[in-house]
Amino acid sequence: MRRCAIAFALLALARPAAASDLPEMKARGRLAVIIAGDPAAPGAPSRFLARQGEAVTGIEGEILAGFARQQKVELEIVYVPNWDQLLPALQARKGDVIAGGMNDTPERRKHIAFTAETFPTRDVVVTRKPHRVVETVEQLREEQIGVAVGTSYVAAAKAAGVPQANLKLLDNNASTTDLMRSGAITATIQGVEFALVPDGNDPNLQIGMFLGPPQSIALGVRKEDHQLLAALNEYIGNVRKSSTWNRLVVKYFGDRAIDVLHRARGE
Repeated sequence: MRRCAIAFALLALARPAAASDLPEMKARGRLAVIIAGDPAAPGAPSRFLARQGEAVTGIEGEILAGFARQQKVELEIVYVPNWDQLLPALQARKGDVIAGGMNDTPERRKHIAFTAETFPTRDVVVTRKPHRVVETVEQLREEQIGVAVGTSYVAAAKAAGVPQANLKLLDNNASTTDLMRSGAITATIQGVEFALVPDGNDPNLQIGMFLGPPQSIALGVRKEDHQLLAALNEYIGNVRKSSTWNRLVVKYFGDRAIDVLHRARGE
């Protein structure tokens, strides 16, 4: 696979990078991509964007590397410590694009624009053998559901009618796999992208029913960067229409991913 020259500048917010629409970006010679957390840190690598030596990996990483090659610019990684700093960093012009597996939501669209979908997602119920696969809302309401506090999965469980007594709010660092293994919880709710590549890659984890409507993961850009948004949409659209996207999905999310994503979309 051809690789472009990739410049990794792990920049603090105190050191703003020039960032603007497509012509200025090309003149600058760099596409600055903002992600949460250092992609080189132990345990940090993501199926969406990570760094291995001088190569960008992950499904969005490879898409952005290909876009940078097309535009004849280098790819620069700008990281912020936490997810809640991504939108402020983009609006403060610390970079051109937000990446790393961000859901396209109505609330976020009040502040930024999103590209075409890079990966489809949907909430899904996960259990662990020998426990049953949860296939109905009635079954879900009988489970001891563990979800991370402050996440959208709490709202998903409540919307499905899970009794408060059956809802276990977990620390964000808690391992739902370990908790299911110990019997402390019997099920969890996750985005399908996490369920496809579970914590610890436990072969006994099983995907059950989907909750709520299909959603999209996409790249975030400033609303005023119309040319950059259009160019990214065209590139992502071409990737999605080619065999490249299926290849990347299988590479990063496993052989069953295509089938599961079709089911998540109701196809």
